[in-house]
Amino acid sequence: MRVDGSDLTEAVPRGGTTMQEFQDGLGDAWASVATFLPKFIAFLAILLIGYFVAKAIEKVVDGVLERVGFDRAVERGGVGTALARSRYDASSLLGKVVFYVVLLFVLQLAFGMFGPNPVSELITGVVSYLPNVFAAILIVVVGAAIAAAVKEIVEASVGGLSYGRGLAIAAGTAILVVTVFAALDQLNIAENIVTGLFYAMLAIIVGSAIVAVGGGGIKTMQRYWERTADRAEREGSNLRSQMDGAADRIRDRAETRAQQARGSGPTQPKPAGVVRSTQPQPQQAGDSPPRR
Repeated sequence: MRVDGSDLTEAVPRGGTTMQEFQDGLGDAWASVATFLPKFIAFLAILLIGYFVAKAIEKVVDGVLERVGFDRAVERGGVGTALARSRYDASSLLGKVVFYVVLLFVLQLAFGMFGPNPVSELITGVVSYLPNVFAAILIVVVGAAIAAAVKEIVEASVGGLSYGRGLAIAAGTAILVVTVFAALDQLNIAENIVTGLFYAMLAIIVGSAIVAVGGGGIKTMQRYWERTADRAEREGSNLRSQMDGAADRIRDRAETRAQQARGSGPTQPKPAGVVRSTQPQPQQAGDSPPRR
């Protein structure tokens, strides 16, 4: 017995109790492993199969877009200039985007095997944001195509005038600026800053015009408008001839773009200022007479 009178056998743990606790802990560990192992195997299987499925979808999308002439359409839209510095063409880039989108869904499904976890919540947030990204990409592609089309139409219509090319560039640039702001607004990136920047640009343009006209620039603007009116009168006949041949030049450019889209050799569009003639050409000396 101890000095305090307690029994010494009560302070010594029993061997049976210690062994039982060890067996219970070992059983709990094996139960955890048995529960986790099937989930981990399913995670690896989903990840492996999903990766190959995403790769297959990427190749299919790339091949289909190349066959339908998507690369040439993007180049005509002006996006091809931005892609020229990268190692991907438009169809390959879109195929790569599709691959990563499918892979995100695969990761979401794979991590979902472990139940609610921070990784699944993060991937779910990214997946829910993807529609905004797709809408912004669509806005940029369509806006760039419209800007390129407007630029070509204006250049084909009044390109022969002194200010024709500048007017075409200004029209295309204005459409691109509006397109970029629309895409940023769709992405919900710093909405207040983007909206404020857009209004600030408009205020700068309008304010500069007001200051230029009102701040002692009235006489200068009068002289400027007089020169503009004189130039318009001098180029009046040229403008009429330009507009007379505009439809033919626009049609020629459209035919050229259609031939390029079909993969045929490119043909040079008619330069601005050249009107299609409907009169027969005089026969040159040495030419054989036309067959009857």
